[in-house]
Amino acid sequence: MPLSIPPDASNDQVREAFARLGFVAASDAIMPVLRQALKAASASDVTVLVEGETGTGKRVLAQAIHQLDRKRAGFPFVTAHCSAISEALAESELFGHRRGAFTGAIAQRPGLFQAANRGTLFLDEINDLPLALQPKLLDVIQRRVVRPLGSDRESAVNVRIIAASNQPLQPLVLQHRFRSDLYYRLNVVRLRLPLLRERPDDLAALVRTFAGRYEDIYRPIVTIEQELVDFLRTQFFTGNVRELEHAVVRMLFAKSNGTSLGMQDWCAQAGDERAGGEQSEDDRDLIGEAAQNLWQSISRSGRSYPQAIQELEKKVLAAALATGGRTRKEVARTLRTSERTLYHMIRRHHLSATKGRMEQPAAPEGAE
Repeated sequence: MPLSIPPDASNDQVREAFARLGFVAASDAIMPVLRQALKAASASDVTVLVEGETGTGKRVLAQAIHQLDRKRAGFPFVTAHCSAISEALAESELFGHRRGAFTGAIAQRPGLFQAANRGTLFLDEINDLPLALQPKLLDVIQRRVVRPLGSDRESAVNVRIIAASNQPLQPLVLQHRFRSDLYYRLNVVRLRLPLLRERPDDLAALVRTFAGRYEDIYRPIVTIEQELVDFLRTQFFTGNVRELEHAVVRMLFAKSNGTSLGMQDWCAQAGDERAGGEQSEDDRDLIGEAAQNLWQSISRSGRSYPQAIQELEKKVLAAALATGGRTRKEVARTLRTSERTLYHMIRRHHLSATKGRMEQPAAPEGAE
């Protein structure tokens, strides 16, 4: 039976309900999103677009909406990874195919739309869906029918669409990288998930939740030390909630005794060979100077803290791309991050992967 949340539920009731569904939120910054998600869940046929950076919890929120949907909760929640679908096989993957439709089609196969019938189809990273497939997807969403490859017959599907994008879709429409008609069809209810550093009050609850999630494998954790929480508030977390979860797992793996998580555990998971994870005097001076300069910029220019941090991250990334190595792999190694994380940072800040320069949006058609 689907979890029920009354429309007039208090913030604490909403937080508790979403936490039971896997989406942890202790801060007020996330409450408007949860309220909108709750409202969307009660309108079973409304298409939802969830925008947010990689690791902010788009899939978890989509699953929560599905589980709160009284009409569809008992039916499948199916994920289509748009960035991982081969353009050659995308149509077959989504809409199915008949036997003999193409080389290797030795049997009839239903697509993801059919698999999600009466439930929810989650189109993850919809921004990476091949342009050639976008009009076909639009047609299916509008008419609620699919025609498998190799078939001349259409069949009705009753599916709720929740799409997710790791970057805003509207700029992609202006750059002619995403169809405007599909964007308007998806953008019925739009939910924007904030970055983890925009919701610092959630850090303690998230660490506690992740520690509890793995207590059957690692040592049970009773307390999270305030020093660790204060330190986490200073971190950028370019991978957002997913990055934090992986860090917690590494802390649990490295821990040999005790029932609390603190700075010693953070330093252990980070692989810091210096005692207590201390920085050299030179490093400390450089970071201190950068912090002072950033504070002066915030106080003088009227920038908000998140805006200033975003701009700083962009400039650091641009400098790394310009001098940190000849390949993306070398730059990622210099930044002590993964190549995948670096790739998403480059895309988010619209930087050239080779020289750290801003990419220019494509000129509109017909422009001189």
